[in-house]
Amino acid sequence: MSPTAKPDTKELEPWQWPDERWQAIVDKVRAGRSLKPESWKGGAKCAVAISFDSDHETSTLRWGHTSPGKLSQGQYGGRVAIPRIRKLLAKYDVKASFFVPAVVAKIHPDEQRGLVDEGHEIGIHGWIHELNSQLPPADERDLMMRAADVLEKISGKRPVGVRTASWDFSDHTLAIAREMGLLYDSSLMADDEPYELLEEGKPTGMVELPVEWIRDDAVYFNMDRFSALRPYTPPSGVLEVFKAEFDGAYAEGGLFLLTMHPHMIGHRSRIALLERLIEYIQGHDGVWIATHAEVAQYCKDSAGL
Repeated sequence: MSPTAKPDTKELEPWQWPDERWQAIVDKVRAGRSLKPESWKGGAKCAVAISFDSDHETSTLRWGHTSPGKLSQGQYGGRVAIPRIRKLLAKYDVKASFFVPAVVAKIHPDEQRGLVDEGHEIGIHGWIHELNSQLPPADERDLMMRAADVLEKISGKRPVGVRTASWDFSDHTLAIAREMGLLYDSSLMADDEPYELLEEGKPTGMVELPVEWIRDDAVYFNMDRFSALRPYTPPSGVLEVFKAEFDGAYAEGGLFLLTMHPHMIGHRSRIALLERLIEYIQGHDGVWIATHAEVAQYCKDSAGL
């Protein structure tokens, strides 16, 4: 290499990167201004957004696996859990958001139609629960757009939001979502409250409804008998965590966003904790429970975006 030649940063270790290398990575997708409103719809003090990632059989199919045993675990989500969840939400008049891989929508079309008919939201969750960061950009774009088309065709409503599978948000996801004209994403974790997404330092007008593993049932309940993944948290312990997270949001006048998976939360001992949580939340004055789309639109309108 000549003395004036620039090193190939792809071959350098991170501690050897020039500033512009790490700066570009950091600035690619960033949290912008907070979109937390002064008050929520109807003067509510706190907003609650309950969501379910309906992975069902794609939890197995995404890896190219064909085990009937594993597939049956996912089938439980549609066969048993979703009916239980729908019954519970109807009992307490709660509207929720369901993020659905396109393949799941194809396997369970009536499920999606029923959810929409009951006032729930259907959002994009990949094609077969694939990991975006492992895809070529053109493939990610194609799958995301085809997934939206499938959800619209089956449910009768065009999705306005996306949650990436396993919250795996690639360098290209935001650009694709913007091209599609989506209202919001719900895959990132830079805040407790809604915020505007920045792309390469520039405001996008797109709302982020942040998630967090603390407010996700999978980290407490997911089990893999072929690995060291052996969660042991009892439902009562998970309820304690979720209530504490809600209490914090309520005290700060913010957003409590909860992510669950039907094939995990839908079991008898666990659906009971969700019912107790809903009762606890509804026992507080000034709480607005809404879909992700409703929360995102309210935040965008309040900020004048």
